[in-house]
Amino acid sequence: MTRRATDNTKALDAFLAAKFEIDAMLERLAALSADHFETHPDEINWGHVGTLNHYRAKLREITDMAFHEGEHAE
Repeated sequence: MTRRATDNTKALDAFLAAKFEIDAMLERLAALSADHFETHPDEINWGHVGTLNHYRAKLREITDMAFHEGEHAE
């Protein structure tokens, strides 16, 4: 009996859709970062620091998973 190749077209389409969405989010984040998260140095307060630390923690969780670092280290 010969085995037919699995048709992964739908999975590939879903994967690429997710990848393109991630790419778009990364571009938006990079642009926002380049603009110092729409803040001016004279306006920075601890609320801004807290918000940025929250963003950083979420991104750290993602990068740790993607690169097998931190709590996701092998």
